[in-house]
Amino acid sequence: MSSESLHLVMAGSRKRRIKDKLAKYGVTTGGALVLVALLLIFFYLLYVVKPIFNGASMEPTASFTLPIQGKTAWLGVEEQNEIGYRFSDQGQVNFFAVQNDGKVKVGQSLGQAQVKGDITAVAPPSPGQKLMAYGFADGKAQVVQPAFKVSYPNDVRVIEPSLQYPFGEEPVVVDPEGKALSLMVFEATKDKMATAAVTADGRGVMMVMSGEENFLSGEVEWSAQNYSIPSLPRHVDQMLLTPNLRILFVREGNRLSVYDIHNLNDISLRNVLEINAPDANVTRVELLSGASSLLVGNDNGVISQWFEVARDGKRQFTQIRDFKGDGAVAQLTPEHFRKGFISADKSGTISFFHATGETKLLSEKVEGGALSALAISPRHNVLLMQQGDAFKLFAVENEHPEVTWSALWQQVWYEGYPEPQYVWQSTSASNDFEAKLSLVPLVFGTLKASFYAMVFAVPLGVAGAIYTAYFMSAGLRKYVKPTVEIMAALPTVILGFLAGLWLAPIIEGALPGVVLLLILLPMGMLLTALVWNYLPERGKSWLPEGWHAILLIPVLLLIGWGAFAVSPLIENAFMHGDSRIWLTHDMGIKFDQRNSLVVGIAMGFAVIPTIFSIAEDAVFSVPKHLTQGSLALGATPWQTLSRVVILTASPGIFSAVMMGLGRAVGETMIVLMATGNTPIMDFSMFQGLRTLAANIAVEMPESEVGSSHYRVLFLAAFVLFVFTFLFNTLAEFIRQRLREKYSSL
Repeated sequence: MSSESLHLVMAGSRKRRIKDKLAKYGVTTGGALVLVALLLIFFYLLYVVKPIFNGASMEPTASFTLPIQGKTAWLGVEEQNEIGYRFSDQGQVNFFAVQNDGKVKVGQSLGQAQVKGDITAVAPPSPGQKLMAYGFADGKAQVVQPAFKVSYPNDVRVIEPSLQYPFGEEPVVVDPEGKALSLMVFEATKDKMATAAVTADGRGVMMVMSGEENFLSGEVEWSAQNYSIPSLPRHVDQMLLTPNLRILFVREGNRLSVYDIHNLNDISLRNVLEINAPDANVTRVELLSGASSLLVGNDNGVISQWFEVARDGKRQFTQIRDFKGDGAVAQLTPEHFRKGFISADKSGTISFFHATGETKLLSEKVEGGALSALAISPRHNVLLMQQGDAFKLFAVENEHPEVTWSALWQQVWYEGYPEPQYVWQSTSASNDFEAKLSLVPLVFGTLKASFYAMVFAVPLGVAGAIYTAYFMSAGLRKYVKPTVEIMAALPTVILGFLAGLWLAPIIEGALPGVVLLLILLPMGMLLTALVWNYLPERGKSWLPEGWHAILLIPVLLLIGWGAFAVSPLIENAFMHGDSRIWLTHDMGIKFDQRNSLVVGIAMGFAVIPTIFSIAEDAVFSVPKHLTQGSLALGATPWQTLSRVVILTASPGIFSAVMMGLGRAVGETMIVLMATGNTPIMDFSMFQGLRTLAANIAVEMPESEVGSSHYRVLFLAAFVLFVFTFLFNTLAEFIRQRLREKYSSL
């Protein structure tokens, strides 16, 4: 070899080495970047999710004293967390600063007001309400409300507190006989207000005012009616009234009387309950936010939750769960718009609870002894308490109390439900809504949709791949394989659109035909194969080897036409002319038009190309010397397929199935459009479902950034990420084991 040729060879070798190294480093870098991207996704999801599992905390921020009179009847903080207020049992109203803004200091007085009259009773508002009522010695009552006027002089926000009289400055008559009101309760809606009271002589009275808007002036005109409350207990310790003005609670010691007041002309005692904990006495009863639940505090520290449960055709108040405090319950303060509440015992220990999560979030002792009053701000981030004439402010961190492990993964007994259930219902039009954030129905829906999709896709995809790669002629295969693979290019939104608006009505209108089709199609193919097998050789010779699948096309079309043709006949003969009504009423099976059967067919259609393509490549790639050697030794084609080809290709076939499963688990648009998106746990193929992916797609655009709902949706994404990661890891492990086992063939 000449020196010039040797130089060229060496130069070419150097170029190849450089290219090899570049390829090596490029592939390594690409793989590392993929891993980095996965880790970034993983840790970002954790970063967003982590705050929902942070515990509650409270930190002291300020303390001050106020010149006060009498006992505190109501303590509160306005919505901007800038002004606090105190209503005494003698009618004195104090407004004071609870935030430094440069002009005023915490605790500085911002004004006073006085409710005039001989006050004998007070009615603090329920959670979320801002109306308070005072009862007088002459049987009258007056409703007052703290108001905060916001103005912007010189572009500076100024809040001015004042006392308003929403129903007029003149007291209204509660007891027509003019006796002093010794105990009372008050509630109001947009067009109605009610006051229930116990008079000094032990009678129960109620006054209801109804408002009607004047057509000409636009003002609301109020008219009052008085009623009596029958069968009142001898000694009343406490009264509560639901905001919808339908139920009145009267407590006498440990006994709670429940009155039905929806018909004011026929107020009746519905039932009497013993509400105390075992070996304990009731100290305080309060309505939880939304007024669907009662909180009962006891002197042994136990706080029980009660709400109505439908049993035997009747709704009865039932004890649902207990919470354990640190001592005798002295104060019980529900949060304004959440199902949380705060208790304080006689030693000054503060405890935070959440009803839905059934959890105790925080317990902390405050120095200074027992509390006279306790209030939480509407934003639930400022705690105001009174100890004697001293007031203390605490900053509260408790953003996501409703998200707990039990609320996410265990059955929870929600308000109004007959029993504990798994429920996903994240939003409502009401501020008093009890968020239901169980991920179990979504996980169940994801697995259910994947199961039905795989039931449809795996037999067709794998069997089709084996036939195409092993039995089909090369001439037909070059048309079939690209045709099936191009199905993967169909947008899933189109498949979901067709499934929801075209396929679902067809299945609903010809349900017997669809079920018959699922039975007759396999039987028709087997029967066709049997007939072909018994044909004489002369009859078979006209069709080239490997083209037998062509015979099935007219057979399948004929079976499909026949099944849909006899569907109305089956409905008329056996299902009273309507299969859906027959399923619902006669068989007790619920039927939704967009159900799991529709999802299985549509999503299976989307998954088949993935399974078919990978499995077909795996079978086709089996070395020819293995199949030829098996046939040469006398094995039949079927024996060669089952004992050589499938075993050798099993790693690839398994990978194809797992890739299809991963595609089904993460599918969004098809399940979003082809199901009713109902998060129910029913394995019936005629019921709908909601998957993790579809739920994220539906609710993420509407969720408030940083809210519990928002972070739980990210948690759902994290669960979906973990699912796919585990599936893929398991698939790779099994594939490697299969490859090692059959690599020696």
